[in-house]
Amino acid sequence: MIGNADAPALFDYPARAKVGRVVPKNRICAAGKPGRRVREQITRQVDKIIWQNKLAPETINLPNSRAVPEIQVFTVALKPGGLTDGLPDDILRCIDRAIDFPIIFELTASSQDDATANRIRVIATHKRPSEAEAGKWVIGNCYFATDWLPADIPRVPLPVALDLDRLYEQMLRQLIPLSARDGESLASLVERYDRIAVKRRECQRLEARLHREKHFSRKVELNRELRELRSDLAALTR
Repeated sequence: MIGNADAPALFDYPARAKVGRVVPKNRICAAGKPGRRVREQITRQVDKIIWQNKLAPETINLPNSRAVPEIQVFTVALKPGGLTDGLPDDILRCIDRAIDFPIIFELTASSQDDATANRIRVIATHKRPSEAEAGKWVIGNCYFATDWLPADIPRVPLPVALDLDRLYEQMLRQLIPLSARDGESLASLVERYDRIAVKRRECQRLEARLHREKHFSRKVELNRELRELRSDLAALTR
């Protein structure tokens, strides 16, 4: 889960898009087919899941496409004391597998020490129809999120867009903590971020190995590999 401190405030969804329907957790688990560990996490951490809004041609008067037929907004209310970094990505991935549309999540939680200190954060991953298998969806490797925000923070209007594809793109771009290059598509931006995440993990592993290594010759080799990785990482972030 990748935080984005510069993300804007919450969106003010049109009244016509309101659904407000609780989705039973057992239905999500039946459709998402998580393993026992994730099922236990859902039971332990999630209070309820609410289908909050439906952004579709009939609710916000924007044309759709095969790639973005609708955008769903789901509220995931954490149980008391759940004000942490959020949910494990595996829980969000389970919900994404259960719902055949792109989803924007709003996590809500209260402080363990102060039940009135309600907080909210927006989180989503890039979700698209599979090109290889009809009816299947590809869920991104990374989830992007705002920081925790006060629940009563003023909401802002939805981005201006000509269709649901562009609306979804703008909503996601505002969550991704990486500046797009000139003319860079959403798919390319997400793919570049995935490569950056891989390189960062490789750097961390090499740094740990370098710290443990005792032999000078091997330290020299590890330092060379680390410099190359950092150079690749710098090029990807430009």
